[in-house]
Amino acid sequence: MSNFSPMEMPAPSGDALKAARVAAGLSQVEAAQLMGYPVQAGSRGGLQSRTWQALESPTDPRNMPGPIYAMFQLLTRQHPQLKLVQAEGA
Repeated sequence: MSNFSPMEMPAPSGDALKAARVAAGLSQVEAAQLMGYPVQAGSRGGLQSRTWQALESPTDPRNMPGPIYAMFQLLTRQHPQLKLVQAEGA
């Protein structure tokens, strides 16, 4: 028998994702790089992540999947119940 307990991992709204990113002190580009989303050259120089912009947009129907948001929360030390710890010997 498994010790697996399913967790509820709802997808965040664009506003909730933006609030979590800002609380972590990350730019959209830094957050996108942390999570492996594509980053490209912006039209005004510098970098941008159109994917991350869409995920934060209140008018775009795309949302970040809940499990990916949970990983973002873990990596930025914002998860309400869990935290990452380094494995022994690592």
